[in-house]
Amino acid sequence: MTVVDFHARLAPGDGEPGRLLAMMDQAGIDRAAVCAGGLLPLERLAEQLNDGGRTETAADNEGVREACERSGGRLLPFFFADPVRDVEAYGKRAFDFRGLEISPAVHGGRLDDERVAELVAVAGSAGHPVYVVTVAHPGGRPADLVRLAARFPRVTFVWGHCGHTGLDIAGLNALEGSHNVLAELSGSLTVTARLAVARLGAARVLFGTEYPLQQPEVELCKIDALGLDPAARAAVLGANACRVLSEEM
Repeated sequence: MTVVDFHARLAPGDGEPGRLLAMMDQAGIDRAAVCAGGLLPLERLAEQLNDGGRTETAADNEGVREACERSGGRLLPFFFADPVRDVEAYGKRAFDFRGLEISPAVHGGRLDDERVAELVAVAGSAGHPVYVVTVAHPGGRPADLVRLAARFPRVTFVWGHCGHTGLDIAGLNALEGSHNVLAELSGSLTVTARLAVARLGAARVLFGTEYPLQQPEVELCKIDALGLDPAARAAVLGANACRVLSEEM
């Protein structure tokens, strides 16, 4: 069975991608979609999740791309875009990456900002999925993701962490009818993950780890706890990711 981690991060430093690849080997993960990490301290991120705000620190997208090149095809780079300043940069470099991440939690802003729409339009042209972590602030909520996904029905969106609380059942309900939105499970509670599979169907659910903030084995144990049948388990653990990323199984 192919196992694909749809959401890991690479923080700046000489130890990567070696640490991530070693962790993947230990956990039995074949490939991972990775995005830049380490843009702001965890205390600051927690504050922004609660109170809003943005970081001015630029994501090391080029560093992520270079690390992925050294991985023998196991790591797939995502471009972490700040809508305020990265529209042009992503437009120029999109085909060097495999997906796009937009995070109101990190960069603030709203999903109805036209600069976000410009980023998504580029993603659509490049065939990229768009990973979005929603928040509780106006403009960044699951309902706002629903409206954005409706504007771009041919783009695949991924709802990161099934919301930012681990128990965003209301968000899951809001997104159920948006068939171009998939749910990624890292950081969510088991009950939320189980409801995601039940309400969206296994074909719309993705395994992720949120490495390095979470041990991959913890997220794999959560998949085990769901009690999925073999076909659904294979879909969630890797087949869906391969489909979304146009990867061979």
